[in-house]
Amino acid sequence: MQKFAAFLRLIRWPNLVFIALTQGLVFLCLIRPLFPFSGPYSDWMLLLCWIGASVLIAAAGYVINDYFDINIDQVNRPETQVVDRIISRRWAMLWHFILNVGGLVLTALAVDWSTHAYLWFANVGCVALLWVYSTRFKKTLLVGNVLIAVLTSWTILVIFLSQFTWSELIGQYSEAQQKLSRIVMLYAGFAFVITLIREAVKDMEDRIGDAKAGCKTLPIVWGFPAAKMYTAVWTVVLIVVLLIVHAYVLPFGWWWASIYALSALIAPLVIFLTRLIPAQQPDDFKQLSRILKWVMLAGILSMSFFYFWL
Repeated sequence: MQKFAAFLRLIRWPNLVFIALTQGLVFLCLIRPLFPFSGPYSDWMLLLCWIGASVLIAAAGYVINDYFDINIDQVNRPETQVVDRIISRRWAMLWHFILNVGGLVLTALAVDWSTHAYLWFANVGCVALLWVYSTRFKKTLLVGNVLIAVLTSWTILVIFLSQFTWSELIGQYSEAQQKLSRIVMLYAGFAFVITLIREAVKDMEDRIGDAKAGCKTLPIVWGFPAAKMYTAVWTVVLIVVLLIVHAYVLPFGWWWASIYALSALIAPLVIFLTRLIPAQQPDDFKQLSRILKWVMLAGILSMSFFYFWL
């Protein structure tokens, strides 16, 4: 039982639930209202295969990340370390292989090979990038942060891309496709920016262990004040974009969505900014990370409003 609980911690099961929820809402609240009877998702099993593939590949990424972060985790979070304490390195590597194979098999089952074969190769690319991130890019200034932000956005984009062929995507859009594309890109952009912010916060939280491991993360290379300024700028950008979207939807009478955006997204981000300035200790950044997790969840849950208004 202890090893099972440790395995769940190793694969970050709450994050996997978040990925599954995100992809399910993209399909149910964005795609299905606009395209109720078309596309490859007439069989819901295909959607479950896509979700399962993303979850398994992400889980494998968490495993290999912890495998190569043993020395860093011994400094930053020894109380939660799993690899080499509860689960051996050999088993961690084996689980990494099994999870990746499972993810690619599910991708192969979901892909329409006549029109969407590139999505299977894209997921192979995700597997490779997660490996390279753990072995090299994580220790490189900003590269690792941007890579994780891109992969986070991919979990949204892959569901959208699997719905249309390339000829439909680059051809003349229907009005419904244009509307869907704008909304999906909005959420993908939100996921990208909020992930950049969260990765910067994690770098500041883990700076002691990262420095001992020779990592060249933002607070180590640029310094603590510059890292805070970088994080604050991206947060302000996100708040401004959310305010613009908020102003755009008001004329449509989306009052509940407006109240939700102000209270569940914009207000927490403002609180995040006010607490970022005096933050110094790892516990301070843990609290900031919790705020960002809430904003990410609230942002994804906001898709439910589109179910009723598309």
